[in-house]
Amino acid sequence: MENEITVYGKRFRVSVKAEKIQARVAELARQMNADLADRDVVFLCILNGSFVFAADLLRGIDFFCKTSFVKFTSYEGQQSTGKVKELIGLNESLKGKTVVVVEDIVDTGKTMADLLVYLKQFEPAEVKIATLMFKPDVCRKDLKIDYYGFAIPNDFIIGYGLDFDGLGRNLKDIYTVV
Repeated sequence: MENEITVYGKRFRVSVKAEKIQARVAELARQMNADLADRDVVFLCILNGSFVFAADLLRGIDFFCKTSFVKFTSYEGQQSTGKVKELIGLNESLKGKTVVVVEDIVDTGKTMADLLVYLKQFEPAEVKIATLMFKPDVCRKDLKIDYYGFAIPNDFIIGYGLDFDGLGRNLKDIYTVV
């Protein structure tokens, strides 16, 4: 891919190269291997955005674990609507397990905070958060992000699973709007 692309009339420039992403994801997997190997772990991946990150991360996990998927949405275009909708629900038992929520990006934290409330009803032993991208300057919720790939400013990004109205998820690099 090019260093600069246009999607829906907006210009984006590469901000994180694929090699850097892969190195960081491998580092996160090693950290999780050290922290979680002795626990009963379910990786709970948030669709659609986390699927690329989750796939690469899980290939680096060297202990037996389960994987499940849920789908929530709060975005339309480049902005959060402020309302979280559940589109696909949980079908895995979490009772007494360590749940690692795998997310593509945590920005305001609303979706994650709502998800944490939702997960309590399933009685997990503990819940940890793993996100590829974290926007600490705009996070309005008190969240403990246990594992994150990159802290970034409040820029709109696409690539490596993140999209702009459905486009860009397949890009190997991460691009920031110019």
